[in-house]
Amino acid sequence: MTLTRKLWIGIGVLIVLSPLGLIVPDHFNAGSAWGEWGLNEIQSITGYVPQGFQRLSGLWKAPFPEYAFQGLEGKDIFQRSFAYIISAVSGIAIIAGVAFLIGKVLAKEHD
Repeated sequence: MTLTRKLWIGIGVLIVLSPLGLIVPDHFNAGSAWGEWGLNEIQSITGYVPQGFQRLSGLWKAPFPEYAFQGLEGKDIFQRSFAYIISAVSGIAIIAGVAFLIGKVLAKEHD
């Protein structure tokens, strides 16, 4: 088995496991997944919001907020898990495509 094939199998396993960040907190009634807190959640957990976090919080808007597609908000855990998997596949496809194109450009310049 080639190294590339092992890499893609590993990525596939991680894609399938990605909903665990949604399922485990839901199962234990723990609130949001660890580290995916907004300003309000940071305030309630720590009692304050760090100045830098507050200043930079609007810098990036996620293409799929909370990994959910329009219409899947508030649905059951299995439908939201499917959205997590689709988000993972989309992100990996975009990153792999960009890396492939950069590799092609660099290889062409090197010839």
